[in-house]
Amino acid sequence: MTTLPSLTDLSPRRFEGPALLRKLTMASRKLAELKGVAATIPNQNILISTLGLQEAKDSSAIENIVTTHDELFRDAAFPASVAQSAAKEVLRYRQALNVGFGLVTTHGLLLTNHLLQIQAELEQNSAGLRRLPGTALKNSAGETVYTPPQEPAEIVRLMGELERFINDDSLFDADPLIKMALIHYQFESIHPFYDGNGRTGRIVNVLYLVKQGLLENPVLYLSRAIVRHKADYYRLLQAVRERDAWEEWVDYLLSAVEESATSAIATIHQIKAALQDAKQQIRAGYRFYSQDLINNLFTHPYTKIEFLMQDLGVSRLTATRYLDALSEGGFLVKLKAGRSNFYINQRLVEIIVNSG
Repeated sequence: MTTLPSLTDLSPRRFEGPALLRKLTMASRKLAELKGVAATIPNQNILISTLGLQEAKDSSAIENIVTTHDELFRDAAFPASVAQSAAKEVLRYRQALNVGFGLVTTHGLLLTNHLLQIQAELEQNSAGLRRLPGTALKNSAGETVYTPPQEPAEIVRLMGELERFINDDSLFDADPLIKMALIHYQFESIHPFYDGNGRTGRIVNVLYLVKQGLLENPVLYLSRAIVRHKADYYRLLQAVRERDAWEEWVDYLLSAVEESATSAIATIHQIKAALQDAKQQIRAGYRFYSQDLINNLFTHPYTKIEFLMQDLGVSRLTATRYLDALSEGGFLVKLKAGRSNFYINQRLVEIIVNSG
């Protein structure tokens, strides 16, 4: 077991080298651009729902929880129709992200108690912080590469320190993106939970940026970039532990921010264009056009009669008529699930599947 140093023992000056500052500038610019582009979508639930689903899928894939977009979309519409447990786990990730976002926006803080609620949503249990020894991190060959803190009192102490580091800006004079990288390392190294540490830690990344005002909504998702460079992710985490290679780790996370923000910007532009096209064509061709209808079609890649009834406040017969008309007109693809139907916004699905 390695003694885990406090983040405040680090010097902020370590992260002021020219190369790292250039990387920080590029990442910060892209993040600011993403914040502005995201604000051009009037209904933010569209982005939170669609981009959040993509992040849930990619973050879960890092933990070898693999599913398809079709399984995810079907299970979101008909929870009992998909037997694949991976899809259900991925959807729990999106729900956990929503829980965390609600807590951060309500309290303006990101507390240990909030992380417990996020992890409980992910794992569907209330096991809390680790109280039993024996947790060790192994490599692909099954060899132990790191043993996190084992004593319950030490885990509580370290999480208390991390909570203060997250919420008290005076403790460390560095850019929030630098601090995000340090926080992520520290959380993963404390490894405070029995399960769900990786996914909870990746949720913390974006929630911290929301807390710091760098994003209005949780629309920066680093998991796809991490999936692409998964070996580097684990290698660089370990390099900090073994040889104090903080600068390399921070450089990696800043690159992931820039890459993820660039991808998200392109995806949002595509969603916005598809939304505007649908709005113009449906408004011109169907008397039942409404903004609530458009919001429904772009919040739910696979929508259904019940969703439309709820969002538009219409009867089952009316909702069925609307969706069938849009299907006949080529705006939606109608498919059957058991004795029910669902309706696919194919253009939106293609954007999500091909994003990044």
